[in-house]
Amino acid sequence: MKARKYRMSARAEAAELTAERIVDAMLERLRTTPYERVRLEDVAADAGVTAQTVIRRFGGKPMLMTATVERELGRIATRREAAIGASPEQTIRALVDHYEIYGLLILKTYSEAPLVAGLPELAARGRAYHVDWCRRAFAEHLAVGLDDATRGRRLAQIVAVCDATTWRILRVDGDLTPAATERATTELLTPLLR
Repeated sequence: MKARKYRMSARAEAAELTAERIVDAMLERLRTTPYERVRLEDVAADAGVTAQTVIRRFGGKPMLMTATVERELGRIATRREAAIGASPEQTIRALVDHYEIYGLLILKTYSEAPLVAGLPELAARGRAYHVDWCRRAFAEHLAVGLDDATRGRRLAQIVAVCDATTWRILRVDGDLTPAATERATTELLTPLLR
C-alpha cells in the first residue's frame, strides 16, 4: 500500500513538472510569436513532449494560453506585492524591474485577449489588480486632505503613470535605459505624491 501511494505521488509530481514545462514553453513562444502563429506541436517539442500530451493536459491552445496567463498573473502579483510599503523611489524601481521582465508580454496579452476564450476576463483581472496595487502602493498620498473627486483623479493619474503602456513609451519608443526609465517615471509621478 505504501509503495503504491509513493508511486502515485511520484506520478502526480512528474505530471505536474511536465505541465510546468509545457506552460514555460508556451510562455517563451508567446514572448516572440503572435498567438495565432503559436503551434501546439512547437510548444510540445520545446517542452519535450508530444502535442497529444499537451492536448490531454490542457485541452488545446486556448486553454493552454489561459493557464499560462493565469500562472503568470500569480507571479506578477507576488513580485508587485513586494513593493507595497516601500518608498516611492523603491516602488518605482521595483515597477520598472517588473516591466523589464513582463512589460511587453502584458501589452501583448492585452492586445491578443479578444482572440482567446477566457483571456479577456483574465486581462480585466490584471487591469483591476494594477489599479488596486497603485491604490495600495501609494495609499498615503491618496489619503490625506483630498476630496473624493481629487482622490479619484489622482489615483487615475498614478495608474496611468505606472501603466505598462507608459513604461513602453519611455523604454521602447523613447529608447531609454532602465535607469533613465525609472528616473522619467519618478519625475512624472513625484508631483502627484503630495
